[in-house]
Amino acid sequence: MSKFATAMKRLLVGQPFRSDRLAHTLLPKRIALPVFASDALSSVAYAPEEIFVTLSIAGIASFTLAPWVGLVIVVVMLAVVASYRQNVHAYPSGGGDYEVATVNLGRHAGLTVASALLVDYVLTVAVSISSAAANIGAVVPFIAEHKVAFCVVAIVLITAINLRGIRESGSAFAIPTYAFMIGIFVMVGWGFFRSFVLGDSVRAASAGIEMHAQNDHLMGFAFIFLVLRAFTQGCAALTGVEAISNGVPAFRKPKSRNAASTLLMLGLISVSMFMGMIYLAKATGVVIAENPSEQLVNPPAGYQQNTLVAQLAQAVFSDFRPGYFFVTLVTALILVLAANTAFNGFPVLGSILAQDRYLPRQLHTRGDRLAFSNGILFLAAFAVVLVVAFGAEVSKLIPLYTVGVFVSFTLSQTGMIRHWNRLLRTETDPSARRRMRRSQAINAFGQIMTGSVLVIVLITKFTKGAWIAIAAMAAIFALMTAIRKHYDRVSAELQRMGDEPTILPSRNHAIVLVSTLHLPTLRALAYAKATRPDVLEAVTVNVDDADTRKLVAEWDKQDFRTPLKVIESPYREITKPVLDYVKRVRSSNPRDVVTVFIPEYVVGRWWEQLLHNQSALRLKGRLLFQPGVMVTSVPWQLASSAKVHDRSVVAPGAVRRGLDTQADGREALAAKSEAVQSQTAKTQAEKSDKS
Repeated sequence: MSKFATAMKRLLVGQPFRSDRLAHTLLPKRIALPVFASDALSSVAYAPEEIFVTLSIAGIASFTLAPWVGLVIVVVMLAVVASYRQNVHAYPSGGGDYEVATVNLGRHAGLTVASALLVDYVLTVAVSISSAAANIGAVVPFIAEHKVAFCVVAIVLITAINLRGIRESGSAFAIPTYAFMIGIFVMVGWGFFRSFVLGDSVRAASAGIEMHAQNDHLMGFAFIFLVLRAFTQGCAALTGVEAISNGVPAFRKPKSRNAASTLLMLGLISVSMFMGMIYLAKATGVVIAENPSEQLVNPPAGYQQNTLVAQLAQAVFSDFRPGYFFVTLVTALILVLAANTAFNGFPVLGSILAQDRYLPRQLHTRGDRLAFSNGILFLAAFAVVLVVAFGAEVSKLIPLYTVGVFVSFTLSQTGMIRHWNRLLRTETDPSARRRMRRSQAINAFGQIMTGSVLVIVLITKFTKGAWIAIAAMAAIFALMTAIRKHYDRVSAELQRMGDEPTILPSRNHAIVLVSTLHLPTLRALAYAKATRPDVLEAVTVNVDDADTRKLVAEWDKQDFRTPLKVIESPYREITKPVLDYVKRVRSSNPRDVVTVFIPEYVVGRWWEQLLHNQSALRLKGRLLFQPGVMVTSVPWQLASSAKVHDRSVVAPGAVRRGLDTQADGREALAAKSEAVQSQTAKTQAEKSDKS
C-alpha cells in the first residue's frame, strides 16, 4: 500500500529536489509574468464587461460613460503599479503588503492585511474557476449542468501542477497566458485597423438592439451611485497586482529589479488590453444587459447574449472563424489558469505568517519539489469548500471580491508613507532625499486612489455580500491571534529553565505490562532489566479469572524472580486500572520516576494494525498526560514486517548468504529473524535473572 502511494506521488509530483537546488527553481521574467500575473491579466476578460453590465441598468445611453469610467480605473491601476514598484524595492523579502504594514503600522495592521489577502486569494481561485465554468458552459452544455464538479476537478489539476514546483507550473501556464495576450491584442488591433483604416463596417451581433432601462427613475444621487458601482465592478481588473510583491523571492537575481520590471510590464499590458476592449466595444456597438430577457427590446429570433469577449471576437473575425474560436478558447483557458496567481501568492504568504507564528508551522515547510506544498493544499481545500458552498455561481461570489485586495492596497500604501518618513528623518544627502520624496509622493497618490476605491466598494457592495468577506477577515484575524498566543505561551513554558528543579529523580520504578506470557513479554522484561531500575515489577489486569490464574501459574513456573502483580478490574477495563495503579505509585513516592514498558507488535500490513496494539495505543495516550511517567514501547516484529523491512534495508551479508529480495529469500530471512529474536529474548531474560 505504501509502495503504491509513493509511486502515485512520484507520478503526480515528480522526483524530489535537493534543498541546494532551490536556486534552480527561481524564475526569469518571461516565466514570472504568467506565473504571477495570470489573475490580473485574466480580469481583462470580465472587468470591462462588468462596467457595461452595471451601466445597462440605466439604459443604453449610459454606455457613453464606460470609457470615462475605464480611464479612472486606468489611473488607479497605474498608481497601484507605480506604488508597488516602490514596495518591491523597499521590501524584497516577499512579505509584500503584510511586511510593509507590520513594520510601519504595527502588528494589528499587518494581521489585517494578511487576513484580507488570504481571503482574497481563496476568492480568486473560486471566482476564476467558476467564471471559466460559466464561459465554457455556454459552449459545452454538459459543463453547464455539472459546474461544481468541473470546478473541483479543475482545482485538483491546478493543485497537482503547482505541487510539481513553481518553475514547472510557470512553464505549463506560460503558453496559454501569452496566447491570451496575443489573442486580445490581435483582436483589438485588427478591429481598429478594419474600422478606421480599411473603412469596414465592424458591427457586433447585438449592435442596434434596443434596450430599456431597468429603472426609469435613476436620476441624481441614484445615478451617481450606479456609476460608482460600475467603477467598483471594473476595479476587479486590479486584483492580482499585489501578487508580484509577495513573490519577489521566487525571481532570479537581482530579485527586486526583476520584480519591478515584471510589475511594469503587467501594468502596461493590462491597461492596453482593458482600454482597448472598452473602446472596441463602443466602436462595434455592443449591447450587453444585466437581465437580457427583461431589458432587450425585440432581439432577433434565437438571440443569446454572449460575453463581451465573444461578441467582440465574433465581430472582428466575422470572415475568419478560426480567429473567433482561438480568442474564445484562450479566454476560457486563462480564466481557469487565473487561479495560479493565488496558488503562488497564498503559500508564500502562509509561509511567512507561519514563520512569524501566526499560522501552523507546517505551512513554512517546503515539499519534495521545493514548493510550499502544505500551503497549496490548504488553498485548494478552502477553494473547493467555497465553490461547493456557493454552487460555483459567479454572481454569488463576485460581491465578495475586491474588498480584501483594496484593504491591503490602502494599508500598504499608508505603511510606505510612514516608511519614507522614517528614512527622511536620518537621510541628509539631497539627491537621496529627492528620490525618497518622489517615492513618497507616488505612494501617497496610490493611498488616496486605493482608499477612495475601498470606501466606494464598502458603500456599494456591503449589502451585496461584501459583509461576508469582512466577517471572514475578522475570523481569520482572530484565529491568527489565537495561534500566536498559543505559540508564545508554549515557548514561554518551555524556556522557564529556572522554574523547574534540576535534581535527578530519587529512583526509577519500572513496570512491565503483561497480558500473556509470550516472546514480546519476554523481550520487554529483558529490556526493562537491562535498564537496571531500582524497582522492577510486572503488572497484569484481571479481566478474566481463568486466564489470570493460568498466567500466574506460568509466571511462577518460569521463576523470573520478578514479582507479577495482579490488578483487579471488576468492570473488565484495562486502561483505568493501570492508570490508577501508576498514580498510586507516584503519590507514594513523588520523587520517583515511573517507567512503563509496553510490548507492541510491528506489522507490515495496514489492516493488521487494526487487529493489534489498540489497547496499547489507548494506554499510551493516557499515560503521556501523567507527570513523572515515562512510556517505553518495546517492539516485536511479526513476520509480515519483514516485507516492509526488505523494501528499504538489506541486512549486511544477506545477499552473500542468498537471502536477497527474492520471495524465498524473504521468507527464509523472516523465519531466521523470528528464531533469533526468540532465542535472544529467552537468553536475555535468563541472564538478567541470574544476575
